[in-house]
Amino acid sequence: MSEHKNNGSTKYLNPYFGGVLLGLVLIATFFITGRGPGASGAVKSLVVETVDVVAPSHAESNGYFSRFLADGKSPLNSWLVFESMGIFFGGLLSGVIFGRIKKFRVEHNPNITSKTRLIAALVGGMFFGIGTQFGRGCTSGAAMSGTAVFSFGGFLVMVGIFATGYALAWFFRKLWL
Repeated sequence: MSEHKNNGSTKYLNPYFGGVLLGLVLIATFFITGRGPGASGAVKSLVVETVDVVAPSHAESNGYFSRFLADGKSPLNSWLVFESMGIFFGGLLSGVIFGRIKKFRVEHNPNITSKTRLIAALVGGMFFGIGTQFGRGCTSGAAMSGTAVFSFGGFLVMVGIFATGYALAWFFRKLWL
């Protein structure tokens, strides 16, 4: 359990400074693109591209997929895809620079297996992905960008996300703690 706590030897960005940087990124994204950031758009682009490669006739005849293929450009040619790649590689680079990546390991409660932890993470990720489609965006798109423009729906989503997380945390905590 002590491996999950920061004992001072692991270097992390100051959370207040990180929050200010996140706010500046949000403002810059609104200014440059006219909309807020969001990772679910990148996943959607990847799914559409995959379906188009595997079953092009299905992608063209499907009302949902065809919307993203109408202009003849690859759905992967979206700034959201590059944003998500930057998040992944930026996190990886940070881990390498500050020595948090030593070897591949799955952190979990000693009372469960790595396999159980990975399955739980996969199932949770799938539910989250499905939820982003119902909610028309992920937490960064719906909550962060929504509250940034003082949208009542954005505040409602933010409260719902945290309330649901708090309510479900007790049931799933053994997978992480």
